[in-house]
Amino acid sequence: MPHLVRSSLWLMFFAAILFAWWMMYVMAMDMDLDLLGRPGPMGQAMADMDPRMPMDMPMARFGPLFAMWAIMMAAMMLPTLAPTLTTYERLMVSADGTRAGWVGVLLGYFIVWVGFAAVITAVQLALLFGGVINMLGIAPVWLSAILLIVVGAFQFSRVKEVCHGVCHAPMTYFLGHWKTGFIGGLRMGLRLGAFCVVCCWGFMALGFVGGVMSLAWMGLATLLMVFEKLPDIGHRVIKPTGVVLIAAGLGLAVF
Repeated sequence: MPHLVRSSLWLMFFAAILFAWWMMYVMAMDMDLDLLGRPGPMGQAMADMDPRMPMDMPMARFGPLFAMWAIMMAAMMLPTLAPTLTTYERLMVSADGTRAGWVGVLLGYFIVWVGFAAVITAVQLALLFGGVINMLGIAPVWLSAILLIVVGAFQFSRVKEVCHGVCHAPMTYFLGHWKTGFIGGLRMGLRLGAFCVVCCWGFMALGFVGGVMSLAWMGLATLLMVFEKLPDIGHRVIKPTGVVLIAAGLGLAVF
């Protein structure tokens, strides 16, 4: 029975990830966007709309936009949690962990990222109604260059180093903050999620560079964040990624 419960929970976990990606694909197709987030005729017409026009535009309302970001958080961030959940499983026998605690870690982590989805939704709407970005969430060249440079520079910061240390080595975190049961797992998941948000917020902000509905950007950002959490190579990809982002920002600003 324990093996059946374990298998069922892992299957639901991966099914949720696949469902989130499928939902993002459907939304991109409905908005007439290709995999790179480039609009077709209908998508371009939407991008050119004024959000203050008296008509129903979901991307200019908090509810639908928040739902989109929440689904995007599930698609992009749940895959990065797999190493942490696997680490928790290794401690279930020796440290009195439970499957309920495993679920609590997952839930707490996702709650924090849904909270971040609400914040970035508000930021996008402020930029949209301020005339800085268009309806598809695409920033002008000057803002794109700034975002690339700022996010690249953040890769070299002490804050990134500390938060990545927690995300990259969840075993160390669990051993120092271990709590049992569902509530204990939930509390650990909330804290792990907070560290992860601070560590990875920049990759989400880069969605404004090419459009927040670019599936190619989502896939690349997810891949980078997964690599950052892998035990053997995670610490080796942070600074090279920063160099590439800064170079891209400078290149965009110059050319």
